Amino acid sequence: MADILQNFKCKKVWYIFSLLLIPIYTFSQNSLCSWNLKDFGKSKSDVELSFIAKTINQFDIVAIQEVVAGDGGAQAVARLYDILNRMGSKWDYVVSDPTSGDSYKKERYAFIWKPSKVKAIGRGWLEKKYNVEIDREPFLMTFESSTKRFTIVNFHAITKAKQPETEIKYFKFFSAEYSDLNLIFCGDFNLPQSHSVFNPLKSQGYKSLLVNQKTSLRQKCLSNDCLASEYDNIFYRPEKVRLIKSGVVHFYTKFENLTTALLISDHIPIFFIVSLN
Repeated sequence: MADILQNFKCKKVWYIFSLLLIPIYTFSQNSLCSWNLKDFGKSKSDVELSFIAKTINQFDIVAIQEVVAGDGGAQAVARLYDILNRMGSKWDYVVSDPTSGDSYKKERYAFIWKPSKVKAIGRGWLEKKYNVEIDREPFLMTFESSTKRFTIVNFHAITKAKQPETEIKYFKFFSAEYSDLNLIFCGDFNLPQSHSVFNPLKSQGYKSLLVNQKTSLRQKCLSNDCLASEYDNIFYRPEKVRLIKSGVVHFYTKFENLTTALLISDHIPIFFIVSLN
């Protein structure tokens, strides 16, 4: 019996020691939300901004499209930032310069993030190399999480009637242009991910976050179907970004009718939770 007990003790000690030899990997998780906030400017009331803040408060980084280029756009982002900071977490934000398109198409982009979750590297930049080919050239910004960096390409394409594929086709050159960056494309592409213009990105290893998921709102619901088209998406490389969870936020269900919901936006937010490989 003594020999059996001694043998058991030796095995137990060896088991505990072997656990110490196993490397412990910790994965930092981050959440990214992308939202086209229709005509985001001085027309947004404090009540509407408070609703937007409550909707995005759960995320670490929020990429916003369709910030008004003229008076009120940057101020609306600052107002939203102020509301978020009164909800318990500290936030930071940046607003891009106006894009290079003509006065009708000219817009700004914005990022809002929690410094406790991610560190901003620089203040972001508009992609000027294709500012002639792309009316609203994307706004890029690099973030760091647990020493690992990723760069978000925030984009709002021209309308479907104007053939956004003529702009999106230039994204295939970004991987070579920014070969040292882990690019994540997000925003309102005004096209479904099934369109052939995304094939070059997919051949480079990118994967669309959403498939067969409509993200734009109708003007009126049809038999409880309130979503119109597959426009918003996120493209990422699975070898660099490990997907944990993804989805959309059906914010319009919080309103009595779609007309009131459309005062917030004609798009729903999309999001993913990831860890960086």
